[in-house]
Amino acid sequence: MLVAGPLTEKDVRASSSEENVVFDCSRPLPAASKLYFKYLQTKGVTHFKVPLAWGKLLPTGFANTPHQAVVRCYQTLLEQLLEEGLQPLVVLHGSTVPDSLRSRYGGWESQRLLQMFQQYAEFALKEFGPLADSWVTFSDLDEIWHTEDGSLLENVLQLNKKIHQFYHQNFPDRVNFDYNCASENFEHELRSLQISGGNFPILLYKMTVHDCILSEHQFLGDLLQVLWSNSLNIIGCDMNEVLNKLDMQDVSVRSQFRNSYESILHEFGDQSTEGRDLFLTKAFPVDFQWATSTESFKVEGGWLEGGKGETIWDRFGHEGQAFNNQTADLSSDSYNKVDIDVHLLRSLGVNTYQFSISWARVFPSGHRDSQSHEGALYYDNLINALVKSGIQPVVTLYHWDLPQALQDNGGWTNPSIVEAFKEYADFCFSRFGDRVKNWNTFSSPWVVSHAGYGTGEHAPGVKDYVTASYQVTHNILKSHAEAWHVYNDNYRKTQGGKVGIALNSDWAQPTNPGNSEDVAAAERYLQFMLGWFAHPIFIDGDYPAVLKTQIEKKRNECPGSVPAVIPTFTAEEKARIKGTSDFFGLNHYTSRLVSSSVGGCNPGPEGVGDFQAKVDPSWPATASDWIYSVPEGLRRLLNYIKTEYLTAHNVPIYITGNGMPTEYSVDTLNDSSRIEYMRGYINEALKAIDQDGVNVQRFTVQSLMDGFEGNQGYSERFGLHLVNFEDGYRPRTPKQSAYFFAQIIEQNGFVSRTQDHFEGLKISQARRSSPLPPSEVPSASKVVWEKFTPQKKFDRQMYHYGHFPQDFSWGVSSSAYQIEGGWNEDGKGPSVWDTFTQKPGSGIPGNASGNYACDSYNRLDEDLYMLRGLNVKSYKFSLSWSRIFPNGRRESLNQKGVDYYNRLIDGLLAHKITPMVTIYHWDLPQALQDIGGWQNVDMIDIFNDYCDFCFATFGNRVKFWMTMNDPQGVAWLGYGTGKIPPNIKDPGTAPYEAAHNLIKAHAKAYHTYDDKYRVSQGGVVSIALNAEWVEPKDINVPREIVAADRAMQFQVGWFAHPIFKNGDYPEAMKAQVLVKSELQGRSQSRLPSFTEEEKNFIKGTADMFCVNHRTTRIVSHVTGPLSPHSYQNDWDITEEEEGGSPTTAIKNQRAVSWGLRRLLNWIKEEYGAPDIYITDNGVATRAKTTWDDIERVYYCKTYINEALKAYELDGVRLKGYLATSLMDSFEWINGYTVGFGLYHVDFTDPNRPRTPKFSAHFYFQVMKDNGFPITDDERMLYGEFPQGFLWSTATAAYQIEGGWRADGKGLSIWDKFAHTPLKVFEDDNGDIACDSYNKIDEDVAILKQLRVNHYRFSISWTRVLPDGTTNYINEAGFSYYDRLVNALLAANIQPHITLYHWDLPQALQNVGGWENETTVERFKDYADLIFSHLGDRVKLWITINEPYNVAMVGHGYGVAAPGISFRPGTLPYIVGHNLIKAHAEAWHLYNDKYRAKQKGRVSITINSDWSEPRNPYKQEDIDAARRVIQFYIGWFAHPIFNGDYSETMKTIIRERSLAAGLSKSRLPEFTAEEIKRIKGTYDYFGFNHYTTVLAYPIDYGNLQHYDGDRGAGAVVDRTWLDSGSGWLKVTPFGLRRILNFIKKEYGNPTIIITENGVSERGPIDLKDYHRSYFYEKYINQVLKAHLLDNVDVRGYTAWSLMDNLEWATGFAERFGLFYVNRSDPNVPRVAKESVSLYSTIINCNGFPDPASGPHDCLKPGPEGTSAPVNVSSVNFLGLKLSAEEAETGLNATFALLIVASTGAICLSIGCILTTRRLKKNPRS
Repeated sequence: MLVAGPLTEKDVRASSSEENVVFDCSRPLPAASKLYFKYLQTKGVTHFKVPLAWGKLLPTGFANTPHQAVVRCYQTLLEQLLEEGLQPLVVLHGSTVPDSLRSRYGGWESQRLLQMFQQYAEFALKEFGPLADSWVTFSDLDEIWHTEDGSLLENVLQLNKKIHQFYHQNFPDRVNFDYNCASENFEHELRSLQISGGNFPILLYKMTVHDCILSEHQFLGDLLQVLWSNSLNIIGCDMNEVLNKLDMQDVSVRSQFRNSYESILHEFGDQSTEGRDLFLTKAFPVDFQWATSTESFKVEGGWLEGGKGETIWDRFGHEGQAFNNQTADLSSDSYNKVDIDVHLLRSLGVNTYQFSISWARVFPSGHRDSQSHEGALYYDNLINALVKSGIQPVVTLYHWDLPQALQDNGGWTNPSIVEAFKEYADFCFSRFGDRVKNWNTFSSPWVVSHAGYGTGEHAPGVKDYVTASYQVTHNILKSHAEAWHVYNDNYRKTQGGKVGIALNSDWAQPTNPGNSEDVAAAERYLQFMLGWFAHPIFIDGDYPAVLKTQIEKKRNECPGSVPAVIPTFTAEEKARIKGTSDFFGLNHYTSRLVSSSVGGCNPGPEGVGDFQAKVDPSWPATASDWIYSVPEGLRRLLNYIKTEYLTAHNVPIYITGNGMPTEYSVDTLNDSSRIEYMRGYINEALKAIDQDGVNVQRFTVQSLMDGFEGNQGYSERFGLHLVNFEDGYRPRTPKQSAYFFAQIIEQNGFVSRTQDHFEGLKISQARRSSPLPPSEVPSASKVVWEKFTPQKKFDRQMYHYGHFPQDFSWGVSSSAYQIEGGWNEDGKGPSVWDTFTQKPGSGIPGNASGNYACDSYNRLDEDLYMLRGLNVKSYKFSLSWSRIFPNGRRESLNQKGVDYYNRLIDGLLAHKITPMVTIYHWDLPQALQDIGGWQNVDMIDIFNDYCDFCFATFGNRVKFWMTMNDPQGVAWLGYGTGKIPPNIKDPGTAPYEAAHNLIKAHAKAYHTYDDKYRVSQGGVVSIALNAEWVEPKDINVPREIVAADRAMQFQVGWFAHPIFKNGDYPEAMKAQVLVKSELQGRSQSRLPSFTEEEKNFIKGTADMFCVNHRTTRIVSHVTGPLSPHSYQNDWDITEEEEGGSPTTAIKNQRAVSWGLRRLLNWIKEEYGAPDIYITDNGVATRAKTTWDDIERVYYCKTYINEALKAYELDGVRLKGYLATSLMDSFEWINGYTVGFGLYHVDFTDPNRPRTPKFSAHFYFQVMKDNGFPITDDERMLYGEFPQGFLWSTATAAYQIEGGWRADGKGLSIWDKFAHTPLKVFEDDNGDIACDSYNKIDEDVAILKQLRVNHYRFSISWTRVLPDGTTNYINEAGFSYYDRLVNALLAANIQPHITLYHWDLPQALQNVGGWENETTVERFKDYADLIFSHLGDRVKLWITINEPYNVAMVGHGYGVAAPGISFRPGTLPYIVGHNLIKAHAEAWHLYNDKYRAKQKGRVSITINSDWSEPRNPYKQEDIDAARRVIQFYIGWFAHPIFNGDYSETMKTIIRERSLAAGLSKSRLPEFTAEEIKRIKGTYDYFGFNHYTTVLAYPIDYGNLQHYDGDRGAGAVVDRTWLDSGSGWLKVTPFGLRRILNFIKKEYGNPTIIITENGVSERGPIDLKDYHRSYFYEKYINQVLKAHLLDNVDVRGYTAWSLMDNLEWATGFAERFGLFYVNRSDPNVPRVAKESVSLYSTIINCNGFPDPASGPHDCLKPGPEGTSAPVNVSSVNFLGLKLSAEEAETGLNATFALLIVASTGAICLSIGCILTTRRLKKNPRS
């Protein structure tokens, strides 16, 4: 309380001299009293003393005869006080007994008087109690204190007790106190009083002030400090004399004691417009925190990912309550874009990032028992990524997105939510608190109360401002306090963080500052918004008095329709809430002009608060009708907070939110209005810090990116980065405001600051090796071909895990003409490229030019922004010669050009990026071309002078120089073909002349640096040479090796040989050009020669080898034409593309990654193992490929991995890698039709916006990892499978049995299909196949050799039932299977039988096959027969193998039997439907009829690839991957294991069917009875798996096809190993993942892997390393699934036992562990090396740990039975020999043939020579 009063006669009558006579209602209350009360209320007074006059009220002393006029007077007085917002403090009496009563009843010693006073007190309490809550019984006991009769005091105290019991349970005593300004013991005196008074709350009813001279009034501030002390329970203080004293003092003194709001108004009230808008050019404190923010529901998307629960905003959006029916389902897709968002933050340069956690993502139901591991993991990943990038995470626990499950129980209106929030906060602190040190419990809770539960504009859309809104605030405050205490009690000591709350508030400016009512209304506005939450937390644990008074006033004014009901806090709650914040978080966006109004009985702040808010029309508007730009309001609000809330609770202020929205429009990127907004607000914060001493420590710009803005949907954009919500990738593009904010952060304010000195990466100085001898012909480097060309594809493809050296230089590149633009700005001269592109008909697509290019000349900050985001160590760029020297010579120096490069270099170093500078990159000044260009020998000195200037000007900061980039391209393309400027077409001589001068120019520049600058600058100099790799067409033909070597020497050696070897051209090149020149009739070679002096000058002029590389070609020798004379014809080779590698957007430039490793090895061998930098490596994608550039990702991944192999495996001294290029740019003669950039540039937009591509994030990850660290997927796990694990191998009847017409077997659909032309590769068929029908013993023998304990095979339906029905049973067929089963059991191998493996009887197909539902019954009959015949011995059954392939491949695509493809939208689903029912019937048959007796297990085998998103950052790709899985494995597994088709399949097919005009879904429906009958028809999950695909969405329109329904395409990662099947890539990780999927999706069933294997094609090679690798890796993934993931996997089956007919691919693809020699009529089986590996794994039952020493299971043991002797025999020259004998015979025969041929040749030559001699000498 701050107390004034009472009214005196002077207050009532201006003429009265009775200053201290209290008004006693003996005369009417004056009209001016209300104005006086209003004045007191504006001064911050809360209570007013009203002493009652006992004698006036009860003149006779009796309560039944009161003076009614006096009663009415006091009632009016009390009512007036309440109307003006003052609480009456009613005083029953002072101490002196009125004379009229004393004369009758005596004094306080009289019991009669005491009785009369008690009657009076009860009367007064009854009369005035409804109007007053605060009472004092006696206000002055001086008369009694000073008497010696102690009984008087006892009487009064007893009287007080009775009155207290009558009315008030907790009424405070009153105390009179003096305050002496000179006293130093005031607080001590009060504390002593409190202790002596039993720790009751103290009301300082009257306080006199004395001994305070003018200069000492500052001590009154100390008085308030004492009164507000936490350790004293002072509930109120009389301020009447304080106010009177101040009124008598000077205005300057009085101003010190205005309330907080008035003080701020006064402080800034006299500020001129100029003073207000004065811009402060200073820096923020050095440790200032710069932040940006997001909120979970606005950006995350992934609304159903990872088990996330529904939030109130999900519900709100799905009910169509947001703008345009928009939802936050995908939003900005941040759930999938942690790396991308952190990339943006690095680019900005912020040191702090504020984000909120989605409560429903970690606790889907809102309670801990529903915790989502995936949800918590997302935030772990985000926090870890931030920390690794040096960015401090600031976490908001709650930003408006309440779990809907909690809202269903009342949400924030339900008191139980306090405990739920406490539990949620506790989890977050414990899970993330080791890394998160700043927490906001809530952000903008006022919006929740106001818009969520008051107006209903926001979720959850509750419209109840009378009760709900206030109850919500009440529970939020208690929730906040509980969370704070949880942290304080349990985590603060160990984690050392801070917990606070982020409160939103406008600034309120009175409409008329001179009107006290407007001033009071403006303050009420603040108290209703900010004070509602801040006052309880930062002041006293309770709501502000102004708020409570207004609500009470309205309660009195509106008894029939109360507009507000505010809950009350208990004393314990107040104490628990007070002080629960370690900082003051402020969200501030705008200001309001506030005036006083009569709110009536209307709910809501304006109605209850009696104020009206509006905006000044001159304030700049934004896209939101709520936010207007009023920067000065921030400074005033900060000062107000400091004064109002932080005087006692001194904590820092964090600005936790400030920003404005723009409308979504065409020019969204050029958000100048946001820049002006930010400039103003940030500068006002700086003023508050610098000029006002406000302790602001953080500024947060809202927001990092555009998002879902609540009820406004996507119509308002707050982001610093534009999010393209129309693109599924949700690309983020920096707006101009992002660059502006980054600049402020870099400067730490509004002044340039000195950056830390950074000299760049330490580049090792060149090893001065002795000169190298010239290369031989062919070069000794041919060893590279000899080493690598014979590599098997498996070895060549094998991915390598490892790291580059710690000082490895990662970077990106660009070149001046390609990116700078500004072609004629600031004095730049024209280059040859300017001249070329300005002329019509240049041939460049679209007549494109580099006039503007990426506009980097004007967008330096934007380029640095990208580089900062990538976090590269180095940046290669080139200098524009004509920008520095417009005419190419020093006298034309253009300082503005120099300034640009100085800014660029300084900017790079400021961000710790090493500049790698190319002095010349193709853009020769046109003035120099006009004198002949590089054909003019004068260019050597001109270039040297240019280089000298560059070294001198930039060399103090540039330590890595390249004189030229790709001089071979200049010489050949510029002066030979004329394809590029200067467009000279002289292929025979000009290239050689230009190259000659280029080499000498380079050498001279090198020596200039070496002589003048190296010692002082310490840099290195080289030249960047282009080098494609070439492979000889046939490594076994010597001249092809020579041709390949010649190609390398003409291309690379042309420049590298002189520079890195002996100063001269390669011998191969010199000899070749000389011979060609002679043949062309020239007297000397067209290749110029160097003098010895020049050679010595040139050799060794490079400190490292800088190589640019893109592709590889295949070359072979050819005799080139002599005419026209041409550098190209001089090579004598032909080139062709490497056909096995992917194409790119540039013709003849395939992505042949393995060529890079070979090139690096060749450079190592050829040039003496120099330090090598890859200075240009990248791939072109078409312009339409914007940011989702998966091709570039694969290119980077494969090429960099080959570089890593060269470094780690081959000892190449690789020092750096530069990706080409930083951003899309002008790509020379391709213009803008292709792009090489890691960033996409929109060349149609004048802002040239730069957007990071998928590849940018991939490349960042590679750089961060410094290579490719081995993944958990690749690490071997050592351990064993459980005892009794099922080890098996598999075959299928049609693939191995043969005997297609033997012993009465009927025709199957595969018999017919294979005998139909063009259906099976090379017209292969299964007529004989592996002849297993006749080779039971051989098959069992190799099974024993494998050590398997099970064998999976299928029964040929037509072998036992020729026409598919039980009308005729073929006993001969049964005999075969009887013998096979018995033989297996005799070998201790359990049979695992598949009833149907695709070979339907043709007779059944003739009546519709699986489309005909009668086949279900035929299959049941067939199953019954097999169970009855073999079930006594067979305990494992599979009903149907891979129903997906039967339905889709056979009846949709038509590439398997029965080959139907004309109804792909319906027939596969019908067939699948019947297959499922057939399986279920067979299972029930066994279950009902055979299980009890036979005790076997029956299931179905379902096949599926695993599917991953092509782009893991893209929700659309993630969804596509899920659809692939649901339409593959889910098609059949869901009905059997879960019941019915999946909702995904049913919904998609139904909706697409209806959209196409069909009346119902194309997917058949199961009846309720069928669903019940099908569900659960399994005893285990039989699963076939081979590979993984990468999925992405495809829109097929209305195509009614399975593929259209699935809506997904699939690609593969280029690093995955190939197999003999185009569809099968080696992806072991996928098996573990899909096993986990089965566990989770289908209730953790027992799984038996019933097929898994790999194929090969081509020549027979029993050393099948790739298969051994496959089985080791895949089986190890199964072990991981078992041991680490608790997947219930019980068996593994290798496909296949032996090579066989692989369906439509015939015998070309071979999956077998055993090779089957089909050229031998006996078709013998020969073990491949993989047999040893697989049998060892079986023998060990897993993988013994090598660290434990050799395990017994690894020792070769005796095999069960040896394979038949003739298994490995072959026919050779009519003899039956073993393979080894045949090989020896073949070699011997071949040797004899060579000897015989040689002898014949020698004999012929001898005969010829003899004949000649005879002709010369006839006598002989």
